[in-house]
Amino acid sequence: MAKTALIAGASGLTGSHCLDFLLNNDAYDKVISIGRNELKANHPKLEQIITDFSDLKEILPGLKADDVFCCLGTTIKKAGSKEAFKKVDYEYPLLIAKLAKANGAKGFHFVSAIGASADSFFFYSQVKGELEEEIMKVDFENANILRPSILDGDRKESRPAEKIGLMAAKFISPLLVGSFSKFKPTKAKAVGYVMVEMATKGIKGLSIIESDQIEQIYRKRR
Repeated sequence: MAKTALIAGASGLTGSHCLDFLLNNDAYDKVISIGRNELKANHPKLEQIITDFSDLKEILPGLKADDVFCCLGTTIKKAGSKEAFKKVDYEYPLLIAKLAKANGAKGFHFVSAIGASADSFFFYSQVKGELEEEIMKVDFENANILRPSILDGDRKESRPAEKIGLMAAKFISPLLVGSFSKFKPTKAKAVGYVMVEMATKGIKGLSIIESDQIEQIYRKRR
């Protein structure tokens, strides 16, 4: 029986790939996208809801979905402050998870980051780690946390610092072997693929998928 997917952040680098895989996967006959901007994608499965996320408590209770895919993310520079960053990267994803669970969702699949830890000295990693801990408490039947390294893909927006970091990571990538291989850049397309692949496998419980595992699963794709 085909399912309904709900995706948040489908206009972003990872979200756009995740959306493509959802629309082309027979496991889903309906894909609901919630986001700030209208997507260019035109597909009979796709239903779009435009929101600035301030009205999630009004929107989500009316949306039934089996699996939720959260690809929300920003930078402190773009958000304007640490508080605004945390709203996008922590508050919105957690609220989506709780509301979706209350409305019957069985699975929650989201993009975290390598090194995520609530005890991290780095604010970005700390926020991601705090979100992971809270999502675990929501207790979905099937939850997948993906921890990619620096993302490799064509962004619509300009992120100069990230671009420099990606170039440096690619330069030293051949030296990253063994346990260090997870620090190699992660293809954004691979992240989107693995989110959908893991969601449709029907594995119960929580899975944390590190960057090198994301690449391994992607290379073995059908």
